Amino acid sequence: MDLGEDVSSMFGKRSKTNSNSTVNRSRTKGMEEAPTSFNQKKCIAWFRQYSTPNNADTIGPEGVEAFCRDLNVEPENIALLVLSWKMGAKQMGFFTLQEWLLGLTDLQCDSLAKLQGKLNYLHSLLLDSSNFKSIYRYAFDFSRDKDQRSLDVETAKAMLGLLLGRQWSLLNSFFQFLDQSRYRVLNKDQWCNVLEFSRAVDVDLKNYDVDGAWPVMLDEFVEWLKVTRGESIIQ
Repeated sequence: MDLGEDVSSMFGKRSKTNSNSTVNRSRTKGMEEAPTSFNQKKCIAWFRQYSTPNNADTIGPEGVEAFCRDLNVEPENIALLVLSWKMGAKQMGFFTLQEWLLGLTDLQCDSLAKLQGKLNYLHSLLLDSSNFKSIYRYAFDFSRDKDQRSLDVETAKAMLGLLLGRQWSLLNSFFQFLDQSRYRVLNKDQWCNVLEFSRAVDVDLKNYDVDGAWPVMLDEFVEWLKVTRGESIIQ
């Protein structure tokens, strides 16, 4: 799957903005000079570069894409997800002024240069198991359509690839299972249990407890994978 295209497209697919609206392109070069202390007024002025006059307190998908370009970070870079988590952003592709100030005050960033200097730190937060779990759980609500309680399977696959792609060796097998399964959405319980499964169950599945409290979807995944491997599913 083209993870980059899938995740990047999610930043624009929920846009409610007028197609004729334009993002303010007059980005001040002075923003690249980072003073030592955090300045809230400067942070707000920075925010306004990406919002539009008709919605000054919200950065929409066009503004988020421009922000990513200026930051020199692709929308599918996981650092952007961590930054959104820091902000407590409610909807993918949108940052409110309140969310912006919450996250960037915490990071003490009021300029592009300062935030660029924090990218490694944002990545490092994923190395902490507790932080990672929090970010993983956050990603479900962040990326789902707000009028739906579940996450459509294609969006779920894109986000799982972003979060677990480098650490769960069964991820591609899980994607293949989803593609041929009856599942078209994942609920939050299924989403959270995929993370626990990836951490707890060995690649050979020998420590998988069929009598455990796993969702039916993961029981079915194990059965499917065993059949695919030519193994007996009888325990």
